Amino acid sequence: MALSALIRVMERAARKAGQRLRRDFGEVEHLQVSRKGPADFVTKADQASERTLYDELGKARPGWGFLLEEGGDIPGDPDKPRWVIDPLDGTSNFIHGLPHFAISIAAQEPRLDGKGWGEVTAALVYQPLTDESFWAERSRGAWLQDRRLRVSSRRHLDESLIATGIPFAGYGDSAEWSKVYRALAPQVAGIRRYGAASLDLAWLAAGRFEAFWEKGLKPWDTAAGCLLVREAGGFVSDWRGRSQPICDAEVLAGNDALHSRIHKIMIGALKD
Repeated sequence: MALSALIRVMERAARKAGQRLRRDFGEVEHLQVSRKGPADFVTKADQASERTLYDELGKARPGWGFLLEEGGDIPGDPDKPRWVIDPLDGTSNFIHGLPHFAISIAAQEPRLDGKGWGEVTAALVYQPLTDESFWAERSRGAWLQDRRLRVSSRRHLDESLIATGIPFAGYGDSAEWSKVYRALAPQVAGIRRYGAASLDLAWLAAGRFEAFWEKGLKPWDTAAGCLLVREAGGFVSDWRGRSQPICDAEVLAGNDALHSRIHKIMIGALKD
């Protein structure tokens, strides 16, 4: 599949920001042994990545707004789309020298009634260290470079790997998460926590996981991943089963065979 002009713009910006993140990641590994530690350095790396993305995408699509993890909501022309960007998803991994993080970029259209934001129409999740570029456009499918992606065809829970995000340090509801884990874990082949929601969703689209659940995320964490999963043939909803353009406060994503079954397990667990 030939890349559209929009995806080319997104990929060019992501690769430019990714070059800097690769260099900074090498420095972080050295900073692990310093007294000061890497946290301040990583903040600068995150901000530098965001600035690169902002500059590149702003030049390519003048008038578009931005929703940025660091910079917040920057309004543009209300009749034009906006960019939803996480410049470094997996910051904790980055800080600790773990090679699992990504850049996430999504293009979101304004609603026709002028009240807020509607569908995500283009998405890209880029892993700088592996040079994997997961991308999707509405009605054009999901792709890894030039290879078409399709969610896993596994239909049995006991064959399935499920990804999740685990509550930590004041974030999330540990008791609620534990209820879902206790109900689901005995029925599946394994549960994984890698620490970068955008990559979890991209990997689900690529068939590496069968499902993913997490609560308390932000739009920039999931905007691109939601479209990737849907265009790869999967389903994304909140925990009530409602499909929204971006599911972030509650997200349950799965392949077409298992999403509804896992949703039922989750709802049953949360009623107890």
